[in-house]
Amino acid sequence: MQSVNSAASQALRSFADTLWCEQRAMGGVLPDEEADVPETYRFCCPPVVHFGNLQQEYQAARSGAVLFDFSDRTQIEITGQDRQPFLHNFCTNNIKRLECGESCEAFVTSAKGRILAHIFAFVGADSLWIETTPGRAEALLAHLDRYIIRADVQLYDRTGDYGELFFTGPETVRKLAAINLLPKALDVHQHSTIQRATPWLAVRRVDLLGQPGVFLVTTRAQLGAVWKELIAAGAYPGGAAAFHACRIEAGFPLYGLDLSDDNLAQEAARTETAISFTKGCYLGQEPIARIDTLGHVNRKLCALRLTSKPVPGLGDVVLSEQGREVGVITSSALVPGEDRPIALGLLRTSHTGPATEVRVRIGDIQIGASVCCSGRA
Repeated sequence: MQSVNSAASQALRSFADTLWCEQRAMGGVLPDEEADVPETYRFCCPPVVHFGNLQQEYQAARSGAVLFDFSDRTQIEITGQDRQPFLHNFCTNNIKRLECGESCEAFVTSAKGRILAHIFAFVGADSLWIETTPGRAEALLAHLDRYIIRADVQLYDRTGDYGELFFTGPETVRKLAAINLLPKALDVHQHSTIQRATPWLAVRRVDLLGQPGVFLVTTRAQLGAVWKELIAAGAYPGGAAAFHACRIEAGFPLYGLDLSDDNLAQEAARTETAISFTKGCYLGQEPIARIDTLGHVNRKLCALRLTSKPVPGLGDVVLSEQGREVGVITSSALVPGEDRPIALGLLRTSHTGPATEVRVRIGDIQIGASVCCSGRA
């Protein structure tokens, strides 16, 4: 059967929608309304840069609970009797082993082991959902649809119908439980649904930033109401500046920004969480297994801490202490309350060891930087 690509996914955001109205009323600032916004902050999600107190947004993420607008992220539903083994055949992680209510992180790869998408897969009773970076539905559906021959599989782009919020921080689980939005004590990679007076709400535990985190997915018409309910329960609204600072500190890449189809799966530095070497055959498995046997890739994504401003731009060159080009910056941010930028960069493997000293060329100047342990800034 052929895939169904929802036309509604072409226009996800209107400045008149209820979610935007809620955010605007709270002081939400868009990238074009702010001077000297780092390029990374313009990457779709969250669309608001900040809500007027960036340091408090960041502190809420680290010591309380912060709510990010992820409504631009791609949502795909897969149905049919063969849905789980079908997706298993195109992902780096073991989809077949997942029970209903479980999930995993994975890469969808080409036959050459290059990354076509960085996804989270959620197995439900009647369908399987894929969540990934904004704007990926058309390409991902086309790729998967190419391999549907006799399998009982249907693919649907649900991005125009459903949206997502990301609630994260040490207090996330407690605050959700207090307002009955946590049906049970969800462990990492578990998810459930809540049937409420308002429509269906999916609650998906994903510790994206190395701390408790939950994706909340509901109809687009209800996103504003859910946002308002969580803010009333003590969530602090967060924008792109706080999110990218936390994301880069955690070493978490975004496809389309830090990664592309030019990257091999192991270059993303997500091998432990997103790649299974025991699952058996899948598209791209041979080159990925060969790299594992040989020991390493030639370049790898890692986090950097710069010694001072300015914030590097995307594509700025990373140099060794001897002045040789060893990589490029893929995303960058300022940690609120600090004057030192942080960044993710794709570097030669020889220069990705913890505390390795490098320099970042920003225009006519060079700023010192050090590689952070385990990819975390």
